[in-house]
Amino acid sequence: MKNFSGLFLVTALLLNVQTMFAQVKSATTNEYEEFDDPTKALKLQSDKDAVNKVLEKGSWWRKSMANSKERMRWYDDARFGMFVHWGVYSLAGGEWEGKPVGGYAEQILRTKKIPQDVYRKELIDKFNPLKFNADEWMKAAKDAGMKYMIITAKHHDGFAMWPSDAYPYDIRLTPFKRDPMRELRDAAKKHGIKFGFYYSHANDWEHIDASGRDWDVSGKYVQALTKGTTDWNNYPQYISRLAKYVDEKAIPQLKELAKYNPDIFWFDTNQHLPISENLRILENLRQVAPDVVVNGRLVTFGEMNFGDYFNTTDKPAFFRPQNQSWEGLPTTNESYGYSKFDMRMKPASHFIGLLAGAASKGGNILMNIGPMGNGAIDERDKTILKGVGDWMKINGEAIYGTKASPLATQIWGETTKKGNTYYLLVKQWPKDGKLALGGYRGAIEKAYLLSDKAQKPLQTTQLNNQDLIITVPKKAPDTSYSVIVLKAKIQPQIDKQILLSAKNGTNTLQVFDADTIGQGFSYGGGKLHQQFVKNWKSKGQSLQWKTRLNEPAKFNITLSYNTASENESGKVFVIIANQKFPVAYQPTTSKQRVEMTLQVGTIQLPAGKHLIKLEGDSFAGKQFLQPLNITLKPID
Repeated sequence: MKNFSGLFLVTALLLNVQTMFAQVKSATTNEYEEFDDPTKALKLQSDKDAVNKVLEKGSWWRKSMANSKERMRWYDDARFGMFVHWGVYSLAGGEWEGKPVGGYAEQILRTKKIPQDVYRKELIDKFNPLKFNADEWMKAAKDAGMKYMIITAKHHDGFAMWPSDAYPYDIRLTPFKRDPMRELRDAAKKHGIKFGFYYSHANDWEHIDASGRDWDVSGKYVQALTKGTTDWNNYPQYISRLAKYVDEKAIPQLKELAKYNPDIFWFDTNQHLPISENLRILENLRQVAPDVVVNGRLVTFGEMNFGDYFNTTDKPAFFRPQNQSWEGLPTTNESYGYSKFDMRMKPASHFIGLLAGAASKGGNILMNIGPMGNGAIDERDKTILKGVGDWMKINGEAIYGTKASPLATQIWGETTKKGNTYYLLVKQWPKDGKLALGGYRGAIEKAYLLSDKAQKPLQTTQLNNQDLIITVPKKAPDTSYSVIVLKAKIQPQIDKQILLSAKNGTNTLQVFDADTIGQGFSYGGGKLHQQFVKNWKSKGQSLQWKTRLNEPAKFNITLSYNTASENESGKVFVIIANQKFPVAYQPTTSKQRVEMTLQVGTIQLPAGKHLIKLEGDSFAGKQFLQPLNITLKPID
């Protein structure tokens, strides 16, 4: 993904505060030059000034980042945490006036445009979660293999789930009156779980001077006055009001929460404030909590991130490598807050796959549940947590404390690394009992199944000085991901070409694992059906995968894609071993054909190296298709 290196480098350099300017200024390619002035894309002068100030040598931000690596140590080892969306909105359970409410259940105030007095009468005044037990929540997280928990202390509804003297729109207005945040903090210490708060710092639907309440017709709320936009350059007259909210509510409440000694603060939707205000919040937080980890959604613009790590999109299903610490945040169904109507629960195997995929690329999984309004965890979530926990009890060693794998992409699953030990997380178990670890050459001390307490050695054989063949049982130890431990005697030589399988399952080449050729591509967020590249607008752009085969094989080829709009069609070429397959495609729609799979053709390939390319020919609309993957399925 060569043409994206500049984007990733700048994000990484923001964490390397001692060398940032030197490395950016010394770059000679156009990719790097656009970041010589990181503020040139900003419209507000106050934002430019604020960013330039924090990037100055000796600034508070530079000083705060000096110990980022140290405070992130526990986080990078943890790899797995629990996200909890719970508030007075949980009492509604995705229902209003007797009818199901779509979208995120925790946002029911906005979805149904509920007046503040009605929200208080129907939810705040009735919120009394007598089944809430902080110890049970924390034990559920611990048993699932989770190492940290983040709870919504204040979501977008603006309601504080702790007694807030700084701004008393809080839990004391409910019949419950306890402090669930304190109880969870204490339970976390008891169970050895790191603990933190989600705080909606920029988006607040209660405070009259805050951003977010874009539906209100009273003419009093800021974002309603901006006609729903957050382009503050067009509405500078409201910036002083936003600053008033920050002074009256956001900063004082964060200072209160800092007294709970959390390990992490998690922020969201920073576009609802100018960058200057987001930076001011971060500065005030750093003054009272210099060692707390801060996520990547407090202050960002473009590829610049002023937190300690990067966050993916909501509900990710596919991941790309990052040059920094990062976190994916899936949820057990399609909402984050509790919804009694959302039956789209994902199986435990889905989250096990996400853990394997994230760890292989050096990332964490923050798995969300939405407890019910009575304080109990939904039985459906308990089932998922138990399933993940059962797997982690046996295989957690392959996740905790591991680093991004240096090995090639493996068709059968994922790989992680810890010191001289490699973990092979196998989803497609080989039917012939021979697992090929592509691109690995080096002496092996021992190989065994992680589920085998006796650690009975597995036979290993070096093939062609490029691949390692491991003889495994015919039956996989696990129905989702089975783990093989590989202890290396020496540092292996690694070949990054993808080894195709001629007989053991379908070869799926994800676009996220492709090399991009040419300028202009950008990536989808990684949600299901969004694991694509986009902005493919010229024939000078293409994708390619460098692959190998150890034996001749015949394959059936498919291409999966979607389009950015319903007005786009065209033709592309799939090129393999100099054979050019034309593929005509039609537009997809958001409701009927979110993803289309086209039959490309069949091909007989000899053993050896094969460059697989996806090139454009012509298109109608604004761009070519948005490719998701190419598959090569062996034909017996």
